[in-house]
Amino acid sequence: MRFARFKHGGRIGYGVLQDEVLEEISSTPFLPWEETGVTYDLADVHLLAPCVPSKVIGIALNYRDHVEEMGKPIPEYPMFFYKPSTSVVGPGGTVVKPPGCKQLDYEGELAVVIGSVAKSVSLGRHEEVILGYTCGVDATARDLQALDGQWGRAKGFDTSAPLGPWIETELDPSNLQIVTKLNGETKQSSTTSKMVFGISALVTFVSAYVTLLPGDVILTGTPSGIGPMEPDDDVSVEIEGIGELKVSVADSRGPRR
Repeated sequence: MRFARFKHGGRIGYGVLQDEVLEEISSTPFLPWEETGVTYDLADVHLLAPCVPSKVIGIALNYRDHVEEMGKPIPEYPMFFYKPSTSVVGPGGTVVKPPGCKQLDYEGELAVVIGSVAKSVSLGRHEEVILGYTCGVDATARDLQALDGQWGRAKGFDTSAPLGPWIETELDPSNLQIVTKLNGETKQSSTTSKMVFGISALVTFVSAYVTLLPGDVILTGTPSGIGPMEPDDDVSVEIEGIGELKVSVADSRGPRR
């Protein structure tokens, strides 16, 4: 099943997508819901980020090829960081290069969408708390990351977490093709089988420290091939079994550092 969050006129709602038809549901997919019988052609609605997370948890160095690319040792345990709710934008949205940033990088990622309150989830029971999966971008101000020594500004700035286009609930995430393109040119191409820590291990580890709420997102890390993107560039992330997320890049008019 595919859940999409959409805007039609002045109305924002959730729906179930089948082929090119979106049927509105009575609530969110995180609560009991019913079919309403109201349908829209997909072309007639504006897709929004498919969830409204209280927080986004990013996982660092979780693909072996990316670990090698960065010249780092394989982590002994998942390393995570936070992106605030204000970092999220939806399909067709814009990543705005933050003030002072000289190198803004793309990182295409599989995103896990939490479906119910998750705290201290036992290994192997992750499916009980996951609603589904979507595509994500971890936009990173690489030079600010190096300058600051911590990642709040570099990875948590507004618009740094594009998500979409919808949530796919019927998916085995263990071996999915993931491709990131910059202006139509493939930059990242890998499979989720190359993760250091799989989905169950990530949910177990993160939930041991942080209570995950319905709609929260775990970005599961990026493969090798990261690189810079510039204003007026287009970036897409396509994941097998889910679909394609497309966003653009714009400059900030803020002060230089």
